[in-house]
Amino acid sequence: MTVAIEMGHTTAGAPATLDLEELLATRLLVQGNSGSGKSHLLRRLLEQSAPWVQQAILDPEGDFVTLAEQFGHLVIQAEDHTERGLQVAGERARIHRVSTVLNLEGLDAENQMRRAAAFLGGMFDVERDHWYPMLVVVDEAQLFAPAVAGEVSDEARKLSLGAMTNLMCRGRKRGLAGVIATQRLAKLAKNVAAEASNFLMGRTFLDIDMARAADLLGMERRQADAFRDLERGQFMALGPALSRRPLGLRIGATETKPRNATPRLLPLPEATLEDARAIILAAPPPEANRPQRRPAPDLLGQLMAAKSAAPEIRPETLEQQPSAEELAERRERLDRILRAILAEPDAGFRAIGVLYQEFVVRCRIEGLGSAAPDLSEFRRMLTRARAGLGTDIAEDDGWQDVTLRASILPEDMQGVFMMIARAAKQGWPCPGDAAIARAYGSHSLRRAQRLLTYIEEQGLIVCQLDGAGRRIVTLVELAWATAPGDPNADELPAEQDCSSASL
Repeated sequence: MTVAIEMGHTTAGAPATLDLEELLATRLLVQGNSGSGKSHLLRRLLEQSAPWVQQAILDPEGDFVTLAEQFGHLVIQAEDHTERGLQVAGERARIHRVSTVLNLEGLDAENQMRRAAAFLGGMFDVERDHWYPMLVVVDEAQLFAPAVAGEVSDEARKLSLGAMTNLMCRGRKRGLAGVIATQRLAKLAKNVAAEASNFLMGRTFLDIDMARAADLLGMERRQADAFRDLERGQFMALGPALSRRPLGLRIGATETKPRNATPRLLPLPEATLEDARAIILAAPPPEANRPQRRPAPDLLGQLMAAKSAAPEIRPETLEQQPSAEELAERRERLDRILRAILAEPDAGFRAIGVLYQEFVVRCRIEGLGSAAPDLSEFRRMLTRARAGLGTDIAEDDGWQDVTLRASILPEDMQGVFMMIARAAKQGWPCPGDAAIARAYGSHSLRRAQRLLTYIEEQGLIVCQLDGAGRRIVTLVELAWATAPGDPNADELPAEQDCSSASL
């Protein structure tokens, strides 16, 4: 059965349809400058196909959350969840065939990339039994698959680009149909854009983008200027799901509207200069010292409304569980392996994937192959190890509040905070910029300084300099303070070296 989605009308007035089954097999690329109608096109496609296929939308600006009321999409606020939580959410959404909107609004570029990669990874890695057809719509795709490196870390860029490449290159066999939209083709990674077989090209002004659009549509270069003349909502279509020849079409109306409407001109309010002065230059409200913690919503409960995810525990399974002594011994052996890896000179600057591969190999050599943690648990172990903490930290009541406070920060910053907290509790000198950068996995001393500034802005620490220019860091409310430490120190003192000690 062929499912034809009506997208609007051609320039000749005939209905413009999209073959949904063909789209699932061939993917779609949408391009147009800001104001060309890309988001409106995506909304039309989502609304018309919602009754037929499961959907997932990566929404960097929160434009598509309004689909929830009318079409039943589950809105996931990405800033309320960890990367691991979003990976699991992606898996469960796929298993239970729940359409979702991942709202990335409010996060900076790096955290948008990390959380989007985690969510895509969860959907991609689900078991074969759950490879149901699914539309995966990514708005502003150049943010998640950039053609060149930007201000974000290399690790975040590689994670996001890898997830987008998997979606567009390998997703078809898993039932995932990528629909990506971008303002600039030149800013989108070519290996991601090249996998689409269907194209909808809107208004474009830059020569390089017009030339690429013309090439994708099989048009001559002298015809590329036509993209400048397209009106808002007009697109040139080509592809097996749309048309075998370039076809002009106008996108039809939508049932829902974006949450943020297009700004319109309004008259300025009438107010005297004195009234304006009193309002604008009034004293700012007092800042709260205590960091605000928002409990994460029960995402599992929302996804599993009518089903229980807990597997049945059989008596024979309980009998096979290792004893407390065996678990403690296994934990110590895993810690020892990780410390040995981190003792290597370049370990602090190697990619997590490379470190994990070496960790798994060493576990197999030690006879711990079946006990080796997965990549997500390894990330948490690595965070603690770079701070000089063993896995037994979770059982130490004195560190529960430190762990809770660290959870406020992005995952890659938690190790830095724990390292400082450990130094403060022991009364050791404050780690220098080089040690902080190494714990973060960077060579940049300036980035280490920005990390401390960011953590201080979250209300977790207070940084001070004594008369000799040495740095003292105090943990808010816990009243733990480091001894004065030289910010320019190259190495940690022996007792603080995470490769030789653990709490």
